[in-house]
Amino acid sequence: MDGYYAFMLIATAFVLMMTVPALALFYGGMSRSKSVLNMMMMSYVAAAIVGILYVAVGWSMGFGGDGTLFANPFELLWLDGVATADYIFVMFQMTFAIITAALISGAVADRLKFSAWVVFVPLWAVIVYFPMAHMVFSCTEDSLICGRIGAQDYAGGTAVHINAGVAALVLVVLLGKRIGWPREQMRPHNLTLTMLGAGLLWMGWYGFNVGSIVIVDQDVPSEMGRTFATTTLATMAAILGWLAVERLIHKKATSLGAASGIVAGLVAITPATGAVNLSGAVAIGAIAGAVCAWAVGLKYKLGYDDSLDVVGVHLVGGIIGTVLIGVFSTAEGAGGIDGLIYGGGFGSLGDQILGVIVAILYSGVLTLVIGLAIKYTIGLRLDEEDEVNGIDLAAHGESAYDLHSGTSGGSSSVLATAPVAKSTSSSEGANA
Repeated sequence: MDGYYAFMLIATAFVLMMTVPALALFYGGMSRSKSVLNMMMMSYVAAAIVGILYVAVGWSMGFGGDGTLFANPFELLWLDGVATADYIFVMFQMTFAIITAALISGAVADRLKFSAWVVFVPLWAVIVYFPMAHMVFSCTEDSLICGRIGAQDYAGGTAVHINAGVAALVLVVLLGKRIGWPREQMRPHNLTLTMLGAGLLWMGWYGFNVGSIVIVDQDVPSEMGRTFATTTLATMAAILGWLAVERLIHKKATSLGAASGIVAGLVAITPATGAVNLSGAVAIGAIAGAVCAWAVGLKYKLGYDDSLDVVGVHLVGGIIGTVLIGVFSTAEGAGGIDGLIYGGGFGSLGDQILGVIVAILYSGVLTLVIGLAIKYTIGLRLDEEDEVNGIDLAAHGESAYDLHSGTSGGSSSVLATAPVAKSTSSSEGANA
């Protein structure tokens, strides 16, 4: 058992790394040069806010007892009554909460006020994520998605990816389009950062999926082997699926496509990793890579400005992975249920679809309430001039690349520099 605790410490550190720095680098590289620092700051601040809140009430709401939507938030307030050794598992689940909130930030790049983000994150964590974690991960008889519906979700297809993807879609609709989108090309400013971030996400995801093993009535080494292998193969298949569609549609296979394929495959296998065999993992990964590559283009047809494709990758990929459990799961897997192609009939598939619908409705309705409350109080959107000039300067008083200062060794902190006068010229906001 000591070895298991040691493994969980490593897995927890890996999942925290998925947000800081992996997601920050992945999103930061995809952003424009005038907003890269803000994009990265949104991940770091989400980690700080959600982490403290999770220890205060999140663990209690998610795992403190029975309840259809959530458990008593005061039952285990500030981990009162939780054994110190079990803090490891609290920290592990805390990292899930952190990255789920941080994922949303990619959709609202360039135009969400930083103050609005700081208010949104704690409200969304308490009202949306913590209850969803209870519905999916606590798996009591009363918990809605896992218990009452009986939908399988090994590591967070509903609670993490569908949840974040729906919230992202709601926010981008409330915010509206970036100035100039889609007329102007808003290209990633540093794909090297994005590729590095994608690689670190892949590495960290082994903590995410393999760390989610269920040790009750399970052969732990076998389950760890299954989740490690399915995570790996699905990701590889998704890269190829994404690049194949990209080559067919755009005649080129891009590094951004490979990086996005990595994430799409990881997203899709997350709910299914313990439930499917190796061929099922390859099938899920290939389908997710191909469909997500197509889905990211829907924003141009439907008119929603999802800056960094959170909806196309996390919402669509999460739905694919969760639903396809009902097709590809095997009785030898963690859930002990044969899917459709193994003779299990349509029962499991129906449960998976119902679980997805519940997750979409819960996250969508409550995120809309939170978003509207912020919009009509402190406001969601950055001022037009600040958006044109760049949110890095407007919100943080900093620039990621100080290439023309003529100085060396100086601090770029807002505390150490003179105020920067605003310009009325839109040319100041051109992409670097």
